[in-house]
Amino acid sequence: MAGHSKWANIQHRKGRQDKARSKLFSKLSKEIAIAAKMGGGDPEGNPRLRLAINNAKSQSVPKDNIQRAIDKATGADGAEYEEIRYEGFGPAGIGVIVEVSTDNKNRAAAEVRTAFAKNGGNLGETGSVAFMFDQVGEVQYNADAADEDTMLEAAIEAGAEDVVTDEDTHTIYCAREDLHEVVKALETSFGEPNSANMIWKPQNTIDVGADKAPTLMKMLDALEDSDDVQNVYANFDISEEVMESLGD
Repeated sequence: MAGHSKWANIQHRKGRQDKARSKLFSKLSKEIAIAAKMGGGDPEGNPRLRLAINNAKSQSVPKDNIQRAIDKATGADGAEYEEIRYEGFGPAGIGVIVEVSTDNKNRAAAEVRTAFAKNGGNLGETGSVAFMFDQVGEVQYNADAADEDTMLEAAIEAGAEDVVTDEDTHTIYCAREDLHEVVKALETSFGEPNSANMIWKPQNTIDVGADKAPTLMKMLDALEDSDDVQNVYANFDISEEVMESLGD
């Protein structure tokens, strides 16, 4: 997703790798816990847990952390998380979808609302933004996993709908209900992917210029900094020139 990947690059250039990595580990562990709580601690019988574990492993989350998240979730004192989707608008009129997993709905709502309000955005009603996105499965491999033609052929045979390749990554898109089967098929040829998730893919993107980009980044960073926020999706695009200036 253009907006999300560029945002990640900006974070990297700002030297926020350690903080971002700690947040990532926390979010991946929470997803494991939620999946285990909802569908049981056996990944063979719980496709969501299997994907969550694979995603964690691809980001080098230690095995002990993964097992601890499963054990805690399946124990008697496992936290009860509520999954909530917020929708709203950011600077330049971009659409934003925020997926939250929280044990305190009031706290999560306040943090999301504040992130929007303080950075030129506003929350909308459920459905006010989602219609501008498609919920699909997304699978990512490093570009060196295969050449473009080989990956495209394998992905189509596996049931995928599209493949986008750049110098770093093969990104495979499929219908949300086909994600688990597509991943299983691709694993036979290319091993475990870097990630496999249900995402909100924008149908179109909005160009954001130098005047609005800094405020947009502050809003997205504020959302990501919330421990309750699992995923943020936005339909923006930023030019390389503006992106470079944000990395200063």
